[in-house]
Amino acid sequence: MTHPYETPYVPPPYPYDLLDELRSIAQERFGSVIDCSIGAPVDPPPPAVVAALSTSNLERGYPPSVGTPGYREAAARWLQRVAGVDIDPATQIGAAVGTKEFVAMTPHFLRMRMPHRDTILYPEVSYPSYEQGAIFSGCRAVPVAVDDRWRIDLDAIDPADAARALCLWINSPGNPAGGIDDLAAAAAWGRANDVLVLSDECYIEFTWDGPPQSILQSGVDGVLAVHSLSKRSNFAGARAGFYAGDPDLVQYLKEVRKHGGLIVPGPVQAAAIVAFGDQTHVEEQRKVYLQRLEIGIELMRAAGAAVEMPGGGFYLWAEAPAHDSWALARALAERSGVIVSPGEFYGRRTDYVRFAAVQPTADLQLALERMNS
Repeated sequence: MTHPYETPYVPPPYPYDLLDELRSIAQERFGSVIDCSIGAPVDPPPPAVVAALSTSNLERGYPPSVGTPGYREAAARWLQRVAGVDIDPATQIGAAVGTKEFVAMTPHFLRMRMPHRDTILYPEVSYPSYEQGAIFSGCRAVPVAVDDRWRIDLDAIDPADAARALCLWINSPGNPAGGIDDLAAAAAWGRANDVLVLSDECYIEFTWDGPPQSILQSGVDGVLAVHSLSKRSNFAGARAGFYAGDPDLVQYLKEVRKHGGLIVPGPVQAAAIVAFGDQTHVEEQRKVYLQRLEIGIELMRAAGAAVEMPGGGFYLWAEAPAHDSWALARALAERSGVIVSPGEFYGRRTDYVRFAAVQPTADLQLALERMNS
């Protein structure tokens, strides 16, 4: 068997580590850092979720890798409530340890299943894990163009790449730019080209432009939707998510992941059931993020950036003055203590920065006051 790597793999620098100098500048100037570079929630999860985590009595044994029946049933009920999708929890849902590991590892599992295909398609402006997952699997990482509203352009996919593709990744609402893709069109493209479509929908409940959308609304054949509690329930540290869709693929991934020991811990599964069942905390969080996005827009514009409210998500994708993203990032650190991510982290765009509206509202208001002073 031919080894998929022609040269030894050397991990690139982790993007957010490259911001340490800017963090030092902000710390020295203001005595603290307002870190809006990473989409890590700072608000608390619901108390009932924390209580379930600490009192489940499930920490001793090994829970099912695919997720307990209760976990999968709770996820299915949540999907029906949020997106109007009916999924069989017994055959069409599997647990994921968060979803970043799913994004990074699934191409490798797909390559084992279909070794004659070697290409991963993903949006050219996107979170870096799609590209890294392709690299981890020894596949060709092929970015797909996006349009002027940051939506994936399916017509731009080269038929030769489609013929070699293991999967097409969709992310809607998108990270970093907040675009809302036509998920029905993506599902139809995948079926027409015999390419699995993986739809990362972790920001579905933070859709601002229209109702929440899931690729599963167009059926389950040849598609998987990927969801997480990290954002909706401020539960990123617990690592709880799931994948849902095509039953043949769910069955395959269930077995592979079982052998790999990929398991959401029992107490986390118990807490996740509570989180999936509660919608009130998400409605409150939506209001919080909208307020922070509005402050962020004022902050970015005060720094000279061009920015609009995204279609979804809690990020601002701001065009830097003179198209110099690092200069804008440095100016924000020096003048307000805010750290943002240069656009090169999300598709080598040197003309944009990403602002994550995750820090406390009072801190963002303070940053705006500093910028305007």
